[in-house]
Amino acid sequence: MSTVSEATQSIRVLIVEDDPMMQLGLEQSLSNAPDITVVGQAEDGYTAVEVAKKLKPDVIVMDIGLPRQDGIAATQQIKSAQPEVRVVVLTSHTTENEVIGALSSGADAYCVKGTSVDRLLTAIHAAYEGASYLDPQVARSVMDHLKPAVNAEANVVGQLSQRELEVLKLMVEGLSNPEIAAQLYLSPNTVKTHVRGIMNKLAVDDRVQAAVVALRAGLV
Repeated sequence: MSTVSEATQSIRVLIVEDDPMMQLGLEQSLSNAPDITVVGQAEDGYTAVEVAKKLKPDVIVMDIGLPRQDGIAATQQIKSAQPEVRVVVLTSHTTENEVIGALSSGADAYCVKGTSVDRLLTAIHAAYEGASYLDPQVARSVMDHLKPAVNAEANVVGQLSQRELEVLKLMVEGLSNPEIAAQLYLSPNTVKTHVRGIMNKLAVDDRVQAAVVALRAGLV
């Protein structure tokens, strides 16, 4: 594990990656972003858990295929101890079991290695703001796994108000509650109430599942 000097940036990022070249590339790419500081690195899941406790990063960029302890188990332990920490999975693993396993462990975003730096930055910012992000390459796996009940999917349009539909569409785009509030000229508390109402009506537990229902129902 190596640490990097901390600057006055808004998003503190911990990189968890066992490939030295990938680790270096990530550090350089993320450090070039004006609002991101790479505060540390870890080479395996066990170390990641310990370093996360020590450094308290805002966002962790986490690989899955790690030595000693994989990224899914590490994510679960980190989110259990530090639920406020956001986890962006960045991996070459794209099977349904791995994607669903990572999201079920608490990951806030899922990116596939080889994605553009801009897309990774989008995922980091989305996670940091409390939104979710799924790489298009893995979205289908999630959609197939989280199939809503037939009645819920058929009646979803009728269940939601026009305002809730507007909020849901912006949720699918990865906007955070404050961003949705600004775009729709609403208060953050009002948006929070709408989001809670949307998830209750769609019978889902989080924003990712709500986005999946929206996509499958053809709302966006």
